[in-house]
Amino acid sequence: MIAILSGFFITLIAYLVAKPLNQKIPQIPVIVFGMFFVIGLLFLFGIPYENYMANVNPFFNHLLGYVTVALAIPLAAMRYDDLPLKAIVGILVFASISAVALPMGLAYLLHMADSTIMAFATRAVTTPIAINIATLLHAPISLVILIVILSGVIGAAFSPLILRHINDERASGLALGLAAHAIGTAQAWQRGSVAGRYAAFGMAVNATFTAIWLPSFVLFLNSF
Repeated sequence: MIAILSGFFITLIAYLVAKPLNQKIPQIPVIVFGMFFVIGLLFLFGIPYENYMANVNPFFNHLLGYVTVALAIPLAAMRYDDLPLKAIVGILVFASISAVALPMGLAYLLHMADSTIMAFATRAVTTPIAINIATLLHAPISLVILIVILSGVIGAAFSPLILRHINDERASGLALGLAAHAIGTAQAWQRGSVAGRYAAFGMAVNATFTAIWLPSFVLFLNSF
């Protein structure tokens, strides 16, 4: 219990220090600053990373599920009466399929193992759902988490540059939610409440759609 509490407070301190730094340098996501502070604190206190992960990972994975469900709160505040339904559906379908096909295709061309290729299939969904998909596809969980976090960090870090000429908060929010999931959604909330809601909407719907069609499609292919 003491080890879990110490790991929790190390993570909390890293976040509290990283948050003001992110406000000064918004191009770098909070998670990047926090990651380096966690590494520094572990080194300072002489705590092996393996022990830290073993103690706090189950706890934070449990909380992550509640955070994902809490996305229903901003979704409930959205206005759907003026939502361009056909365009949104087309964007979501294209984003989901391309986000799976492109990284899997690249992994295949690089002659990676089958389990690694399956891990790349989860790139565009948020971590709790990616873990569930990885379990169904027999992909390595640790690699899946790494891929999801890196894709979110890279998407959020480059979003100010890529979206600098996009003035519509709905478009920028949806793009961040689809491309960078949870980290991108946090970045979208910094742009505005409308962008944050559309990012949460894009991330939630894309994750749900991907979680349905991807395992079904892979299991269908494996049946032959």
